[in-house]
Amino acid sequence: MRILLVRTSALGDIVHALPVLTALRRQLPEAKIGWVVEESMAPLLQGHPDLDELLVVRLRHWRRSLGVENLRELRAFLSSLDRFAPDAVLDLMGNHKAGVISALTLADRRIGFARSARREPSSAIWISQPVVPRGIHAVDRMLSLLDALDLPAEPADFGPEKLFREETATERDVAAGEPFVLLHPGAGWANKRYPPAWWGEAARRLHAAAGVPTWVAVARGEEELAAGVQAAGGEAVRTVPAPDLPTLAALIRRARLMLGGDSGPTHLAHAMGTPVLMVMGPTDPERSGPYGAPDHALYRRLPCSFCYKRFAETKACLLEVPPRRVAERAAEILAH
Repeated sequence: MRILLVRTSALGDIVHALPVLTALRRQLPEAKIGWVVEESMAPLLQGHPDLDELLVVRLRHWRRSLGVENLRELRAFLSSLDRFAPDAVLDLMGNHKAGVISALTLADRRIGFARSARREPSSAIWISQPVVPRGIHAVDRMLSLLDALDLPAEPADFGPEKLFREETATERDVAAGEPFVLLHPGAGWANKRYPPAWWGEAARRLHAAAGVPTWVAVARGEEELAAGVQAAGGEAVRTVPAPDLPTLAALIRRARLMLGGDSGPTHLAHAMGTPVLMVMGPTDPERSGPYGAPDHALYRRLPCSFCYKRFAETKACLLEVPPRRVAERAAEILAH
C-alpha cells in the first residue's frame, strides 16, 4: 500500500503529526509512505527511517511569483505526485491547500476530517473519506484519521530517537559544557509571545534558585526578542545562534529544560523527550499544549482565554502569568 501524508507546515503542526507516521510504519511495515512538506520544514523529516519519500514543496515561494523557474519547480512537484501514485492520502491539515494537493494525486481514497472539524469547512469538497475526529488534542485528532484505514488505536509515539539522527557540530560543542535551560522566545502570533523582559526576569529568578543559566536560541529575524531577554536577564542569560532546525534540535537535545510559548520549537522539544515548560495564552492547553503533560503548561483561565485570535500585542491571558511563577515551576521541573 502506498500512503501519502499531507502536512506542509508549520513546525508545531508537523510535530503533532509525527505519531501518525510512527503508527503507520508500525502497523503497516510493508507500506510505502511519503510526506508532502514545505522546504523550510523538510529538515525535520529528512532521513526519517519510517519515511520512504519526502515530497518537498515551496508553496509560499510559488505564491509570490509564477516565473519560469517556479513553474518548472511546480511541474516537477506534480510529476513527483504522479510517480508516487498513492493508494490513500491523509489530509492532516483540513484546508484547501492540503485538499487540492490530495486531489492532484488522483487517489480514490482521500482521507481527512469531516466538514465540521476542518479548519476551512468548504475544503471538505476535496475529501472522499471524511472522518469525525476523536479526542481534543491535535495529536489525537490526527491519529483518528487512521480509523479510515481500519487500523487499531494505539498510544501516540513521536519516535524521538528517529529525529535528527546525525550529530551536528553544535551538539558536539555543547555536549561537555555546563548544564543549561534553553529558551525560544518567539512564536507565530505576537499575542503568543511572553514579554522578553519577563522571560529575562524569570531567567534571573531561575538562576538564583537552581544555579542553571538560560540560553536563548536566536532564530533568524528574532534577534530583537533575544536581546530583550538578555537585557533583562543579565548574567543569567546567554544568547546562542539557532539559524536552522538541525542547530536548534542539537541545543534542545542537550538542554535540561526548554522554555517557550505555544510554538513549534517547544513542541519539537517535547517530542524529542526534553522536559518543557510552555507559557500559554490565546490557545487551549488541552488542544495545543504539551501532549500528555498538562502540568508542563502554565496559563490563567480568563473569560477571554483560548480565543484562538491573533493580535499584534501580548494580552491579559499571558500577562496574568508572572515571571515569578514561571521561575518557580521551571525550578520544580529541574528538581525532578
